[in-house]
Amino acid sequence: QVQLVESGGGLVQPGGSLRLSCVASGSIFSIGAMGWHRQAPGKQREWVAVITSGGTTNYADSVKGRFTISRDNAKNTVSLQMNSLKPEDTAVYYCNGDLRRSAYLSPRTYWGQGTQVTVSS
Repeated sequence: QVQLVESGGGLVQPGGSLRLSCVASGSIFSIGAMGWHRQAPGKQREWVAVITSGGTTNYADSVKGRFTISRDNAKNTVSLQMNSLKPEDTAVYYCNGDLRRSAYLSPRTYWGQGTQVTVSS
């Protein structure tokens, strides 16, 4: 009924840039905070960035100054602009959102399937 789909992943050289997008679709009453996490092979999933419904942002220390999260409420989209990419940024990136399907249902977090980002020369 509700799905989040990421796009924009791929292979990029160190120092390069990549922009990820995530679109929420389906029966959606409202969307609260949205964010991005990533998971490298053999590692725990790591929180990367969050943006509230009002536009307040926060970032993991590892990406501060390099990544920018944004959202387009009219399009139910959250994006992650990634600049000055490092090999350590290589991971599967997942978007998530706190979605409410109706005024009578409690919000809950939905996750996308993930998109691979590989930073390598």
